[in-house]
Order: sequence, then C-alpha cells, then structure tokens
Amino acid sequence: MKKIGILGGVGWASTLDYYRGLCAGSWARQTAAGDHAEGGPLPSPRITIDSVNQAQTRSLRGIAGDEASWAAFDAVFRDALLVLQGAGCDFAVIASNTPHARLHAIRRGVDMPVLSIFDATAGVTAQSKCTTALVIGTRVTMQASNYAEVLAAHGVQANAPLAESEISEAQAMIDEDFHGGASATARARLLRFCRKHAAPGCAVILACTELPLAFPDHIDDAQFEAEGFIFINPSAAHVTAALDRALANDPD
Repeated sequence: MKKIGILGGVGWASTLDYYRGLCAGSWARQTAAGDHAEGGPLPSPRITIDSVNQAQTRSLRGIAGDEASWAAFDAVFRDALLVLQGAGCDFAVIASNTPHARLHAIRRGVDMPVLSIFDATAGVTAQSKCTTALVIGTRVTMQASNYAEVLAAHGVQANAPLAESEISEAQAMIDEDFHGGASATARARLLRFCRKHAAPGCAVILACTELPLAFPDHIDDAQFEAEGFIFINPSAAHVTAALDRALANDPD
C-alpha cells in the first residue's frame, strides 16, 4: 500500500474529511474483498498531513492573468509538498480546489506525483451523463479556466463565466457559512445559489471542498441527487482516485 500525503488546511474541515474518507474507504474496500483478518484490524494507508495556514494563503493570492503575482502563494504550497515528499509519501493530494488552479506552478521542483482534483472530478461528471455543468467555488476557481478545459476534454461544457457580482456572492457564501463546516443556513444559501444559476439538467460541481459538507448523507458520494439537482462532489472523487493509486499493485 502506497503512502499518501495530504496537503491540508484550506480549510481544516475538509482536510479532516479527506483523512476520514481515505481510512474508511480503505477499510471498506478491503472488507468487500474479503481481506478482513479475524481478530485484528485491517491495515490503514500510511498518511502524512502537512497543513498550511489558510489566513496566510488567502492573503497571498495573486491577480488572474499575472503569473508573477502568484509566486509567494505557489511557494507556500510547493514547500508543503516538499515536506510530504521528504516524509516518504509516494504521492500527494491537495485537499482543496483553489490551489489546483496553480498546480502547474506549485509542483515545479516536486518529484512526487500530485493527483489532480480536476481530472478526478471531470471523470465523474462525464459518468453522470450530464453534458453541461455549473462550477461553484472560490473566486480563484471560478475565474480560472481549468475546470472548463478539463471538463471539455471529457465531453462536458462548463457554464459561461458568471458576472463578478455572482462570483463575489459565491466567495462570500464560502467565507461566511462553510469554513468551519456547514449549517442548515449554509445548505439553504447554497441551494438558493444553485436555483439561481443552474440550468435544468446540468451537473452542479461543488468545487470548494467545504461545499459538500452541506450534504452529510452524501459526503462519500462522488455523484448524488438532492433537492432536484445532480451534484458532483470533487472531494469524494479525489479521495477515490487517491485510494485507487494507494491500493494499486503497480510498482510506482
């Protein structure tokens, strides 16, 4: 079983869920395969977590289209990945959507593989049979073209970029209602946003790792239906991809 690195802290609530999902998912797969040894626990994947300071990373966000302005932001995440690499992790996941928009720069100089949340999410969205998708996330995620490009490669068209006021609405919702978990008020606010912006029949991608916390009954489901919407849970899709790699028998 390969050792997993989790780059967490953005934010802490979803980092906890990644750890739980990886451990619980590993046990579930081994139990289903009949690997349970009577009288003893199943082996859990070895995991190292390096948690960054979200207040710091938020303050270091750059300007869309200005590569140089992101240098300090990229460096914080790169340094954390290097810590995980030095701890002997075979690969890593960043437990957050936002820094994936900078993954091309963050992983420069990092030899350890870093699994993309975009790739994992796009695969699940394509399996939903939806041909269009609404991406909801932080300002960085919604301004970037990463999700649209990866979804297009899987035959799914992302929504046209929302107006700046609507992106600000999504960012405020995350900041005010989701950083420490998700209340009934947070869920209601998210559903109002979906009703306002999601076209009928499109997949709604909860592209901030805190947003799926609004649906605790589906926290491990990469795809689920609720309140008349088809939701895609990138966190669950990412955890599944990490388990696939950790439990694979290939040498790398």
